[in-house]
Amino acid sequence: MFSMTRRTVLQSAAAAAAFGLAGKLEFIRPAFAQTPVEPTVGFYKYKVGDIEVTAVYDGIWRKPHDPAFIKDVSVDDTKAALAKAGLPTEFMPIPLTVVVLKMGGRLIMMDAGSGVGQWQANATHLPANMAAAGIDYKAIDTIMISHFHPDHVWGLMEKGTNTPVFPNAELIVNATEYNWWTDPSRLAKLPEGRKPAGKRIAENFPKWKNWKLVEDGAEVAPGIQIIAAPGHTPGHSVYLANSGGEQLMISADTMYVPALLAAHPEWQGAYDQDGPTAIATRHKIIDRVIADNIRISGSHFPFPGTGVFVKDGSAYAFTPVQI
Repeated sequence: MFSMTRRTVLQSAAAAAAFGLAGKLEFIRPAFAQTPVEPTVGFYKYKVGDIEVTAVYDGIWRKPHDPAFIKDVSVDDTKAALAKAGLPTEFMPIPLTVVVLKMGGRLIMMDAGSGVGQWQANATHLPANMAAAGIDYKAIDTIMISHFHPDHVWGLMEKGTNTPVFPNAELIVNATEYNWWTDPSRLAKLPEGRKPAGKRIAENFPKWKNWKLVEDGAEVAPGIQIIAAPGHTPGHSVYLANSGGEQLMISADTMYVPALLAAHPEWQGAYDQDGPTAIATRHKIIDRVIADNIRISGSHFPFPGTGVFVKDGSAYAFTPVQI
């Protein structure tokens, strides 16, 4: 939950100290009360061992409230969860942050963002913020893909032409995810609202020769392991980076709206293709992060997309880094 007990506050403080987080953690009630919906800066850098991590802000989806967003949960209940977290209740805030790792002379990007003008009107900032952070798109060596939802992969293609944006970068993805989305027979089984995205993926991704399909547990770069985290999509995956005795779990959409799902990890999101599996994965990944004192980042966490989880009864407490 976000109305944290003294014990969870102390646990979060201890975890933050263990991680050496450079940003300030606001242990307040509610936990997000000082977290702006739109950040005042476009990038944020921190270290994980010898890895320089840059969190780059892409934008935000100010999603209208929808009774189908969380299965069997009313809009009033989701608004109450937002209010308890100190967030606005007039819409569902879903920010998007991309992570870039600088390690061993390489630039490794986690997902490619939503693509300018291809997802939401307020998600157009990635190119400018990458430039401000000193990151050249052409210098990206590797892109680790978590899953094939538009907000994570439309940045791989130009709007209109579908021309690859990163033709020379290695594109790493769980083989299950790639095979599921590029199978034309899947299109008929997709909900109507997802068919255009499925069609675009199936028609374009197989043309590219720079894909590297990997299995669960593979080392995709020195010190980085892919971990299957299914449920959100069939091959949704997270990536665990290790350096100098420190770890970062890049958790993608495992817990995509922490204001809701930390306090209610049993809630099933409309964008989870397999709700029960997504719930089991959520517990597995977050429990591991807590047990092993692993720093975590998430694509839709409040910017800069990193913070601290602790157990709070049968649920979790999350405190985001404040910058």
